[in-house]
Amino acid sequence: MLPRIAAILCLLGSSALAAAADPLHDTVWRTFDDATGVAKAIVQLEVKHGVVTGKIIQRLEGTKITNCVKCTGALKNQPLVGLPIVYNLKAVGNNSYENGEILDPLNGKTYRLRVKLSPDEQNLEVRGFIGVSMLGRTQIWKRER
Repeated sequence: MLPRIAAILCLLGSSALAAAADPLHDTVWRTFDDATGVAKAIVQLEVKHGVVTGKIIQRLEGTKITNCVKCTGALKNQPLVGLPIVYNLKAVGNNSYENGEILDPLNGKTYRLRVKLSPDEQNLEVRGFIGVSMLGRTQIWKRER
């Protein structure tokens, strides 16, 4: 019985260590409009069980909307602050993450997502796209903390 408990504790400890070791775990990012360069929001990323998710934690002064009026379903008319916008993103190595989704609160649409963390871990290249990556847009997010 004692070896089983020890094995379970080791597994739990190693999964917590893996989450903490992920460079995106509990990070906060300033987002910028890819067309204008204006800062739009502050987003917090979290990692649970190897999956990165993110939500808006602060709406910045240049942001024109306060609620996700063009969203559908449960997110319709939800306030931007607290709005989940990054889903199902998974590490693929080399500080790269793929197979995720990102919600654009301005148009209410969800896009496929891949991101790449810069070597100094201060910039995040965020690529949202439809179908193939060539049909998309890239934003550079700056680390807040």
